[in-house]
Amino acid sequence: MFTVKEFLQPKTIEEAYNTLVSNRNNTVIGGSAFLRMGSKKIGTAIDLSKLELNVIKDQGDYIEIGTYTTFRELETNPLLMNHFNGTLSKSVRNIIGVQFRNIVTVGASVFSKYGFSDLITILLALDTEVELYKAGRMSLYDFLQRSYEKDILTSLFIKKNQRQASYQDLRNSVSDYPILNVAVSRLDHQWRIAVGARPQKATIARRASEELSNALNLDDLEHYANMTAEELTFGTNERGTAKYRQAMCKVLVKRGIMEVLQCK
Repeated sequence: MFTVKEFLQPKTIEEAYNTLVSNRNNTVIGGSAFLRMGSKKIGTAIDLSKLELNVIKDQGDYIEIGTYTTFRELETNPLLMNHFNGTLSKSVRNIIGVQFRNIVTVGASVFSKYGFSDLITILLALDTEVELYKAGRMSLYDFLQRSYEKDILTSLFIKKNQRQASYQDLRNSVSDYPILNVAVSRLDHQWRIAVGARPQKATIARRASEELSNALNLDDLEHYANMTAEELTFGTNERGTAKYRQAMCKVLVKRGIMEVLQCK
């Protein structure tokens, strides 16, 4: 549960940002689905719903996704379903239920860098950039490495190329939070492996991705899967142990590589 002292629906992104930084307790709220899980006292709750940021646009070389776009819109949008083997839509379709996906927003999940995020993992496997009001545009990977600073995420930009992708996850039940998730992608001979819900935030297995790109051996897929699991760190929480996650990482990575190899 959270409490709010004041509520603001700004008319411009500038007004939203100025309000955000004017007080340390001011907060941008998305669908506020995850805010309800914690306990927080908010000075001014800033609602961006009047700024027309719930868009999914074909921008030629990029697909733009506005920060206020809901997971349900990601799931059902034809443009996203027809690119990257529909993995963006697939990655969010089992999150809780339809009502929940109708309120959870892209910006809240990405900006908060949630470790359990399905969306961040697949976005890392694609060529994704984020645009922040103050800090400007940068790769999603670089954004995830930055320390927290008050800003407003306005859009995501995904390079519209021929990258083939696969999304895999492991859950106790279909609508539960993931124990582990993996995204694998390939553009020409360049491979990328991303792993999330470790339970730390998602990251790219750089050494495994590089070796897979340089010397793909179809008879030794387990080598790349093992390399990924050894390269990354895993932790323990109520959904699984570090040892279990590391073991399952090998399975999901191998499965992801095989699925991408079958893409036409």
